[in-house]
Amino acid sequence: MSKRTVIHRLRPSLLRTRGAVVAAGMGAVMVVGAGAGVASADAGKAAKPAVVDAASAVAAQADAQAKVAAQLKAKAATAKAEAAKKATAKKAAKKPAAWVKPVNKYTLTASFAQGGAMWSAKHSGQDFAVPVGTPVKAAGAGTVVKAGPNGGGDGPAYGNAVVIKHANGKYSQYAHLSTIKVSIGSTVKAGQTIAKSGNTGNSSGPHLHFEIRTTPNYGSALNPVSFLRTVGVTI
Repeated sequence: MSKRTVIHRLRPSLLRTRGAVVAAGMGAVMVVGAGAGVASADAGKAAKPAVVDAASAVAAQADAQAKVAAQLKAKAATAKAEAAKKATAKKAAKKPAAWVKPVNKYTLTASFAQGGAMWSAKHSGQDFAVPVGTPVKAAGAGTVVKAGPNGGGDGPAYGNAVVIKHANGKYSQYAHLSTIKVSIGSTVKAGQTIAKSGNTGNSSGPHLHFEIRTTPNYGSALNPVSFLRTVGVTI
């Protein structure tokens, strides 16, 4: 067999072999491509829930932040209200009382309109039993219109006495005093010490005789306990 004949016979075989290899390669590419396509599709399908989950997480976080912000706002409002309340209370505490008790640490004895041999008529005030020398305070702010012995002009039964005129048109009287610390025309504040208690005049023992009047003179007395109650002072 000649060399040319061998070559001719080999060529179809080589061509068939090359075709098979190419076909196999194309098949492999097609398989790989199909696999890649499936993988890409699967990845796309898996990505969707991830996006949904992320959106839910963001929404939940935003909701939680909104709740925290609302709580902080409520706490701030409460703190502001408490601060305002304390400031109001502090301001009220600094403001002096308009009316006060005429003495501290007392025992109530003879009351208003009480009858008895001690008085020519019914009792015209409220008695506070206290030791001699107890500070006597102005029950309310005003101007002294009577001060001195002989009841300041109301009679010896009162002993040393003081009468104060108040802005509301009422008068307060303090009797049986041991000493007097103000004079006619003096301006006094509520709670200011105006005298010291004693046992002068028609008195059966150390005490303060206290009246509320509609005029500066004897005979115009009101129930002092009832009056003080109307101005926020309880005896």
